[in-house]
Amino acid sequence: MRIPPIQCLTTFEALARLRSVTLAAEELCVTPSAVSHRVRQLEQIVGTKLFGRADFSLTTEGSEYLAQVREGLAALERFPGRGGPQQGKRKLRVAVTPTFSRSVLMPRLRSFIEAYPEIDLTLQVSIPLLDVVAEDADLMVRYGTGRYADVEHVCLMTDEVTPLAAPSYLRENGPFDTVEELLGAKLIRSPLEPWRTWFLAHGVDVPEPADGSSFNDIGLMCDAAAQGLGVALVRLKLGQPWLDNGTLARISTRNVPSPHAHYLCWRTGAMDRWECATFTEWLRKSLV
Repeated sequence: MRIPPIQCLTTFEALARLRSVTLAAEELCVTPSAVSHRVRQLEQIVGTKLFGRADFSLTTEGSEYLAQVREGLAALERFPGRGGPQQGKRKLRVAVTPTFSRSVLMPRLRSFIEAYPEIDLTLQVSIPLLDVVAEDADLMVRYGTGRYADVEHVCLMTDEVTPLAAPSYLRENGPFDTVEELLGAKLIRSPLEPWRTWFLAHGVDVPEPADGSSFNDIGLMCDAAAQGLGVALVRLKLGQPWLDNGTLARISTRNVPSPHAHYLCWRTGAMDRWECATFTEWLRKSLV
């Protein structure tokens, strides 16, 4: 396959981003018919349809090709001037919830940095549920119901919960084979994962525990449970590091869907930036 003309690639990127022939034509200072011609020419060269419908949504092949085109265009924009290796780097600030960062993002982050060295990534801490994020963040990971009127968003990850405790605590106080036995245990609390989720799934309607240690960070809650302070209701994907190193163990084989999920959020216009769109696509694919 021959290399497509650069004007076809820039037109494809603009149309995929703006989803309007008119807007793409205005941005590129060409006529709408020129935009349509360039896209048809590109599709002939690559041998596949890039846009699926009249609203200019991408086909699967188009979405994959767009990532390659954007990466190539970004590489062409970088000029090896006197600024050294940092010259032309794109800054990207991502606000992430603490335990999602430690358990989910950090184990995968090296692959992103190696794949996209031209992006200078900064991670900032946000607070789950309260949605306290850094004002200057380009992308934000939020944990909650997904009803966010102030930002655009996409669901990154759902999860399931199950009670976890230190093996030593289970040996000394367990087993907890029934809900009644679990109600008699020291239940570690968190507003991020109410115990009512677990009990209602078992047909038991009891109020949220009023006593016991409480943590507003899942990682701290897991650490507390690992120290033998009681039983914690933990999302499995976030609690996996503690399960892997043996400091926490399951008390039940059952999992219950969490009522909340992790969402990647951004303000209108952020996806016009290549680095934001690239990180979003990478993160979604890495969590599949």
